[in-house]
Amino acid sequence: MKKITLLFSMLFVMAVASNLKAQDYNSAIGLRFGYPLSISYKTFLSESNALELYAGFRGYSGIYGYFTLGGLYEIHNPINGVDGLSWYYGGGASVQFFTYDDTYWGNVENDGFGVGISGVLGLDYKFADAPFNLSLDFVPTLRIGGWDDGYYSWGALSARYVLK
Repeated sequence: MKKITLLFSMLFVMAVASNLKAQDYNSAIGLRFGYPLSISYKTFLSESNALELYAGFRGYSGIYGYFTLGGLYEIHNPINGVDGLSWYYGGGASVQFFTYDDTYWGNVENDGFGVGISGVLGLDYKFADAPFNLSLDFVPTLRIGGWDDGYYSWGALSARYVLK
């Protein structure tokens, strides 16, 4: 009896696993509402591996501004019981181009270049009946260079249009 139960259990797991997909789309483009506000493009390289590229700008009252270019390599895993939902993790890198001009606090002017090394952990959802995708993630980052070296952690909500 144990062998029959084991056999049917294995067949059941194989049947379910053959229908699992880590993602329900191939690529999408949209906005990443985070720090900084960015344009985001995500494309899947395989069934569960994706590359997300982003470009964004942040500035404050003419005192500072920076432009960021970055990429994240993400490994997606489906969440059983919720179609279209997966969690992902991974890492990546970014470059930042800074300008800093604070004449009010001491005539400091600085233009610079920095790099960031990041991790990522998040949730990704593809709407079943609409060509839209949402992602919510946490991105801890170590920045080196520029005027703001150090550890930072950001989160972002991304809303993307799924490309055919």
